[in-house]
Amino acid sequence: MNYYGAKELAAGFRTVRKNTGVIAEEIGEEHYGFRPAPGTRTVAETLIHVAVSPRFQHQIHAVEHLSDLAKFDFMDFFGSLMVIEKKPHTKQHVVALLREEGERFAGWLDTLTDEFLGERVAMPPHVGGSKSRFEMLLGTKEHEMHHRGQLMVVERILGITPHLTREFEARMAAMQSAKAGA
Repeated sequence: MNYYGAKELAAGFRTVRKNTGVIAEEIGEEHYGFRPAPGTRTVAETLIHVAVSPRFQHQIHAVEHLSDLAKFDFMDFFGSLMVIEKKPHTKQHVVALLREEGERFAGWLDTLTDEFLGERVAMPPHVGGSKSRFEMLLGTKEHEMHHRGQLMVVERILGITPHLTREFEARMAAMQSAKAGA
């Protein structure tokens, strides 16, 4: 019995993407060119990277249905995504891209079977071993959470308290108030 399958994978991804979208909305467009340190992505580049990176897993699993990543042209694929990241985009376009790409990917995740998720994919020779499609697809959410954490630090640098922190603080204050009134 699986407790976490395609529907949960899609729902979890939607939650993560929704929270990334809130951050994209909260950071002012005037800060989309902000780069926290030399050699890092700007806010806009990070958001675009997050928006389009699920295309990698979709290409491997849905389009090519690869069972061996030694057959995948990583340089060509990621080169095309990097071109998208480097193009100038308005905040409105970035927010729309996050929403559209996220729902496209989550909608596809919704359709997957347990059998598909259980299939093994051989890693490239320099990595070795294999992973289930489930593990690889879950990595998409983990990748976005990594970059969302970076964006939350950027929010702090810009003087913005991240929405998840504000929500947590509000819950804590409500619990303290309820406890004091009891």
